[in-house]
Amino acid sequence: MISNELIWQNLAPDYEPYLNLFAAADKLDNATLAIIQPRLYNSLERFLLTPTYSPFAVIKALECQSYLSELAKCIKNINSSSVAITGDYQQSDGRFHWQAGTKGSFTPCHSAYFCNWIEMPQLFGSIHQHQNSVHLEPGLLHKINGGVLLLSVGTLLAQPLMWQRLKQMVMQKRFEWLPANDNQFLPYPIDSMPLDIKLILVGDHFSLEELETKEPELFSQATYGEYEFELNFEHSGQLSLWMQFIKQIITDCQFPALTTDAWPTFITQAIRYTEDKSILPLDRMWLIRCLAEANQFQQDNQLTAKSFQTAMQQRQWQHGYLAKRNLDDILQKQVFIKTEGEMIGQINGLSVMQYPGHPELIGEPSRITCVAHFGDGEFTDVERKVELGGNIHAKGMMIMQAYLNYELKLEQPQPFSASIVFEQSYNEVDGDSASLAELCALISALSLQPIDQQIAVTGAVDQFGYVQPIGSINQKIESFFNVCFQRELTGQQGVIIPAANIRHLCLKADLIAAVKSGVFHIWSVEHVSEAISILTKHAYYKQQYDTNNLHLLALIQERITQANNQERPKFMGLLKWLN
Repeated sequence: MISNELIWQNLAPDYEPYLNLFAAADKLDNATLAIIQPRLYNSLERFLLTPTYSPFAVIKALECQSYLSELAKCIKNINSSSVAITGDYQQSDGRFHWQAGTKGSFTPCHSAYFCNWIEMPQLFGSIHQHQNSVHLEPGLLHKINGGVLLLSVGTLLAQPLMWQRLKQMVMQKRFEWLPANDNQFLPYPIDSMPLDIKLILVGDHFSLEELETKEPELFSQATYGEYEFELNFEHSGQLSLWMQFIKQIITDCQFPALTTDAWPTFITQAIRYTEDKSILPLDRMWLIRCLAEANQFQQDNQLTAKSFQTAMQQRQWQHGYLAKRNLDDILQKQVFIKTEGEMIGQINGLSVMQYPGHPELIGEPSRITCVAHFGDGEFTDVERKVELGGNIHAKGMMIMQAYLNYELKLEQPQPFSASIVFEQSYNEVDGDSASLAELCALISALSLQPIDQQIAVTGAVDQFGYVQPIGSINQKIESFFNVCFQRELTGQQGVIIPAANIRHLCLKADLIAAVKSGVFHIWSVEHVSEAISILTKHAYYKQQYDTNNLHLLALIQERITQANNQERPKFMGLLKWLN
């Protein structure tokens, strides 16, 4: 078990070593894509400057203007020497002839261009007929001819005819004038024209998966690049790079500069978003939203710590209706969560709720109960039985059961059956983060030793009983703290978390103060034996505390032995069959 002192030091990021960097932030240069995304930049550079078999590239990124514009800006810097294909159409003898080298309306005007959404007339151009005259209107392909075009994958998948025509023209390097649909004809014959563009398709992993399914050969031959949404934060150089990236966004969006005291507050919000103190976000949309919200509370044309704090409080208030309702239900005893006393087979688990249409996960304590009775050794997962339990939750239950059977080293099936359930849960339960709590409840029910209800538990377990990390640790801890705080802290309340989750702690100021003053506790554990000993005040096995008292495993084994030695009624199997 990790010492409390080490946990105290990791309740929130330590910014002391970076104060000089924050003070000199205004002297930092803005970060380019080449610096902040070297792998992506290398993929684009190789695609644009090296002869490739395929004129297609696939970039994994969000399909929105912010990412497309950033990629287009980078491409212009790489491909600044691109050669445009000039020419124009001349009408004679009832036909439109292509005249290469002639400057006119079909002369390209962009070296790189992006579109989040486009339709066929805007992409391929259009033919306008007025009485006896016909006019050709150039499309985006003509304006970008010789350059690079970035399109959203979703746009192309939503318009399959447009995608098939575009793909063929790019591959054949010829632009063909075609009617809008197969039931129409061109009013005049029109010559084809040379087309030399490189097409970059931008999409998230869902869109790219669909594209790969529909175009496996194209996908396999296309150059691949990926926008990375995270940056490691392990030393001042990486933090400096991230701050340069933020300055670039501020410049692009024309936001005010951050003051020295604003950086720690902003970085704390960023770390809570990534759920890891060693990772900073590069998600442009999230960062722009945070800066824009803070900009509403700017002071003297600067973004201060108070600007970010006020914006965060405003967002929490706006999004807090469901969380407030859940807390009120617990405080009004409509949802039963005990924060005092002891009970056999009952434990407070920590979970997060995901409501449809709600922008955030909501932390919420959950009452998990387990009852054990004479039986054939069956473990009943009630959630799974009634089809409210997901596959990952079922996996966690099976791992938990396998571990306990292995630990008890029984030569025959145990004579107890057990039933485990999330009480007052009426929606689907998934994930394995409750398996540690469920295992502790099961051990309590089998050993008949009560669990301290002042403590909540989260964590997954493996088949050897080791505790594994889980997600949303901050929301889970804070949800139980809020209940305890509203009921008045006793000084003995707290949560048990996996030791591997210490690096993810980035808690709110009032909770940190409570932990440091000793009125709320956070225990980190590496094995189930540590967790169950904290919960029951009993050793899990004899060697744990070198005590002469019976440990929990011995209590369970003794109870199993007594049950096996009891005289069973005759015809028990027949009566069971008749029932």
